Amino acid sequence: MSDKRTDYITWDEYFMGVAHLSAMRSKDPNTQVGACIVSHNNKILSMGYNGFPNGCSDDDYPWGKCEDELASKYLYATHSELNAILNYRGGSLEGAKMYVTLFPCNECAKAIIQSGIKEIVYDSDKYADTPSVIASKRMLESSGVKVSSYVHSGREVKISL
Repeated sequence: MSDKRTDYITWDEYFMGVAHLSAMRSKDPNTQVGACIVSHNNKILSMGYNGFPNGCSDDDYPWGKCEDELASKYLYATHSELNAILNYRGGSLEGAKMYVTLFPCNECAKAIIQSGIKEIVYDSDKYADTPSVIASKRMLESSGVKVSSYVHSGREVKISL
């Protein structure tokens, strides 16, 4: 009989935890989003968070939301999903699974579909009624990407650094 621990975290808890930890790297004052891409055999392939492209200083570009598009973050920020896809250097993402803290927008859905990712597990869907997310869901469904909501276990994990 084995004496191994039985209170270890599940794969879903682990990968969603990595996505949430990645989100903590974001400097966005309003929304921090993280993503974690994993292989079919539960190996982490890539991670990402929402932020500006390499070489674009976090101090030189706007983080706010305003009417003037050029003074707003939206034209400059790269979403966590796209960052995770672009950060991957190992070849194809065909058949991979993505864990993401916020349901992907339509632009990220396009990148997810084109990269070959076949499954998404998301935590929050707070923008469900927006045209961007409605379009995203339509494209993901028609392209055969499986989408599921993360099921919270209620487990609390504390990390002291």
